[in-house]
Amino acid sequence: MAAPIAAAVQQVVDSAVTEAGFELFSLIGGGTRNRPLLEVRIDRPDGTKVTIEDCAAVSRAIEAVLDGSSLVAETYRLEVSSPGMDRPLRHAADWRRFAGRRVAVTSGSLVGSRVEGMLKGIDEDDDVETGIVQDDQGTEHRVALADVKTARLVVTWNR
Repeated sequence: MAAPIAAAVQQVVDSAVTEAGFELFSLIGGGTRNRPLLEVRIDRPDGTKVTIEDCAAVSRAIEAVLDGSSLVAETYRLEVSSPGMDRPLRHAADWRRFAGRRVAVTSGSLVGSRVEGMLKGIDEDDDVETGIVQDDQGTEHRVALADVKTARLVVTWNR
């Protein structure tokens, strides 16, 4: 279960991640009071893949700030990773970046509430950012990003 993150911890982690040359994708708290857990997801500003070495570097940068501070218990656990292969699409920039990839989108404005297919990109006519997804039958589905409940990349495995 996610625990609230203190604003000071959020700011310190965000600053350490940024100074290391990455973007903070998410910060989730968990664990116990005596052994808190900080789950940090990072991304690269240039859109390239996050490596294990990147995660280790960011982990060291965060630890350098948190160790010895009174912001978290001394026995805290820190996990740094990428948003994952099935990462959520949260912003219009994500929809642009991952155009051409397979996605699953849920929205009350979609027929059947869900569509899976190829992300075609964003249409920004009339000041409304609209995602365009083409299903496997070739039908284009348009959904205002403001109406999207969830959107994730879909991992397809070659057999």
